[in-house]
Amino acid sequence: MQKLADLGITLLLFTVGLKLNLKVLIRPQVWAVTLLHISIVIVLFGTAIFALALLNVPLFSGLDLKHSLLIAFALSFSSTVFVVKSLEDHGEMKSLHGRVAIGILVMQDIAAVVFMAAAIGKLPSPWALLLFLLLPLRPVFHHLMQKTGHGELLILYALVLALGGAELFELAGVKDDLGALIMGVLVSTHPKSAEMAKTMLGFKDLFLVGFFLTIGMTGQLSLEALIVGLLLVPFVLVKSSAFFTLMTWFKLRARTSLLSTLNLTNYSEFGLIVAAIGAANGWIDAEWLVVIAIALSVSFVFASKLISKDDKIYSRYSKFWGGFQRGERLPDDLLLDTHGATIAIFGMGRVGSGAYDKMREVHGETVIGVDFDADQVKRHQSQGHKVLQGDPSDSDFWDKLEQDHSIKLVMLALPNLQANLDALAELREISFKGRIAAIAKYPDEVSRLQQSGANAVFNIYTEAGAGFAEHVEGETKSEELKVSL
Repeated sequence: MQKLADLGITLLLFTVGLKLNLKVLIRPQVWAVTLLHISIVIVLFGTAIFALALLNVPLFSGLDLKHSLLIAFALSFSSTVFVVKSLEDHGEMKSLHGRVAIGILVMQDIAAVVFMAAAIGKLPSPWALLLFLLLPLRPVFHHLMQKTGHGELLILYALVLALGGAELFELAGVKDDLGALIMGVLVSTHPKSAEMAKTMLGFKDLFLVGFFLTIGMTGQLSLEALIVGLLLVPFVLVKSSAFFTLMTWFKLRARTSLLSTLNLTNYSEFGLIVAAIGAANGWIDAEWLVVIAIALSVSFVFASKLISKDDKIYSRYSKFWGGFQRGERLPDDLLLDTHGATIAIFGMGRVGSGAYDKMREVHGETVIGVDFDADQVKRHQSQGHKVLQGDPSDSDFWDKLEQDHSIKLVMLALPNLQANLDALAELREISFKGRIAAIAKYPDEVSRLQQSGANAVFNIYTEAGAGFAEHVEGETKSEELKVSL
């Protein structure tokens, strides 16, 4: 089971690397927030744990200040596994709040790797310097990726990169999971990186089952461990408060800060790793592994409930959250302006881009596209397309739209069902009077979208076949006309 768990974490970090934008990591909203947050949590949690140790509370008694701070450090992390899975399910990996959350997680992972290296007392091998040669080898990796096609060779190549990269770093005395992450980053700029990430999704999910099972197998459950683990769960809100305050302080909009914060409202599997190192060195009792495992598991349930209602939590208390927002905000976190458009297409992937081209051909400049992927938006803008960066589930945008807009048709071409349902919920909230069209991948999604307010639902697989037949018929008639002439 541990082997499956290790594979799951390795593949998870590889896929994170495939989707990682290094430009995000160098933003102060990421690295500064992470370092300040870890420091705040260590001080607050460490002081509280040491105070309980001085009071001789069971399980805490015997802990000195240094070991109290170690437990606080373990509790300062948020779960990469949980957050990535949550963002993928909601189609928000490339949204601003998703990119900020992932960036913070990567910075936390780096801090954990540094701690593990220091705690184990194992310095990287001198051969580790040769790992820098992977950077000039990136064109070779890209060339091989281009040659793999779209089938089983692409899967095999992904496994070679992930597991091979992990093994190379391990041989050089560096944490193996960091190797998988770096290899993902090296090929992340290739056009097929998104396709590779999708092909690895099933493998990653399968092996992560092993990881979650190992969480529940970390030790014997006692009444004391259960009580302390459950009591730790509400304190995850202290971490959340610190995240939200720091993000707004660094000029992120209140909604962006809140959505990132809610995703990070949990404890981490890295906390277990840190605690395991502490237990192995005799710094803390092994029972703390069980405590953190309980807190971790319950925090996942707690966070998932919050995330499922994140837009409602923001819109219902928007005035309160807005009170923390600074007047100056980042250029990529401003409210969306539709510029008098009458047709808005949300989601500028392959389906949305095709819809945009056709609607623009028919209706002209009154059509706009909206996508939360900054790179996607820049690509369209470089082609002269009227595409803006924005989030279709942003209640601030829809509130502004309700007051002053000319949009008559909204077309939802978002990456998954949940993203479309979230946008439909916001449209219902403002009593949008125009027409709404949405895409679906499966027959059961059609009825759910219609029940949620979509006037027209386009099943992209069924309709693609019909469109293909119409295209062939049109080409055939055109050829026959040419022959007759």
